[in-house]
Amino acid sequence: MEIEYRSADLERLACDGGFTAGYSVAVITKFRMRIQAIDAADDERTFYALKSLHFEKLKGDRAGQYSMRLNDQWRLILEFKKQPSGKIVVVIGIEDYH
Repeated sequence: MEIEYRSADLERLACDGGFTAGYSVAVITKFRMRIQAIDAADDERTFYALKSLHFEKLKGDRAGQYSMRLNDQWRLILEFKKQPSGKIVVVIGIEDYH
């Protein structure tokens, strides 16, 4: 799937091995693993099939967004945009929204 980033810091975090944006090494490692999984996926059904991701549709003020587990505390927040060429994943952020 094609990936877009809501902020330049998120894009840099995905691409620049030396950039931490203040996150721990464990969170950054999981973030990059999730970005690779998103890149390799055909569509979001792939994420539902991988139970370890804890991929879920969010509710309330986060309606239209989805989350993927990075660790027990942090979640990767995503949105999907439909384009003629297919769906695009928009990486919104890394958050502890609980």
